[in-house]
Amino acid sequence: MDDLIIYQNDLVKIEIEKHEIPWLKIFTQKDIKEFSSCDTKTKNEIWRCLDIIEKEMIDYFQADKINIASFGNYCPHVHFHIQARFKEDSYFPEPTWGVKQRDAKLELKDFLPFYSNVVSKLS
Repeated sequence: MDDLIIYQNDLVKIEIEKHEIPWLKIFTQKDIKEFSSCDTKTKNEIWRCLDIIEKEMIDYFQADKINIASFGNYCPHVHFHIQARFKEDSYFPEPTWGVKQRDAKLELKDFLPFYSNVVSKLS
């Protein structure tokens, strides 16, 4: 198993995006290009994971905002990015793909317990 994958089942896998902010990505296990092509079971699993991750990011990190995105232009495979955003992060209020606004001055809790909490709630 890739060390960036923290959870997987037959429908989805969840990966860590290494960054200054908490950032997870949910991918479908099957190679599916568009969300609308997913079956209902897969869609429901994605929403279940998104809900758990978002709530845990809010509770654990006290994030100012949670960003959820699904672009897939470079990676045409159904996936969602979930990011905990903070007014002091390097890009806020811009997207993390945008123009850097400052050098971050973040004092965040350790990410490892957050990952453990997410996995526990997903299992």
